[in-house]
Amino acid sequence: MKTVSIAEAQDRFDELAKQVESGETVTVTRDGRPVFDIVPRDGAVQKKGGIDLDALHAHLRSLGITNPVPYIADDFDDPLPEDFLLRPLP
Repeated sequence: MKTVSIAEAQDRFDELAKQVESGETVTVTRDGRPVFDIVPRDGAVQKKGGIDLDALHAHLRSLGITNPVPYIADDFDDPLPEDFLLRPLP
């Protein structure tokens, strides 16, 4: 994996694009810190971070939970009545 500064990437973009087309990943930095990667597009772009929903569903199934949200009321997203918002908490 190659690392270049933003200024260098701007000056050598065509050359970097050719390297990426050949399968290399290029990390672009600002002040020595990575800002973004230029990666080859092969249809199978890997995500970094985020939620792995397949793993979550597998974990819930292992616990015997088939439906984590069994019921949502029809009026769930209706606005609250004004008197509810003005009423002091108990």
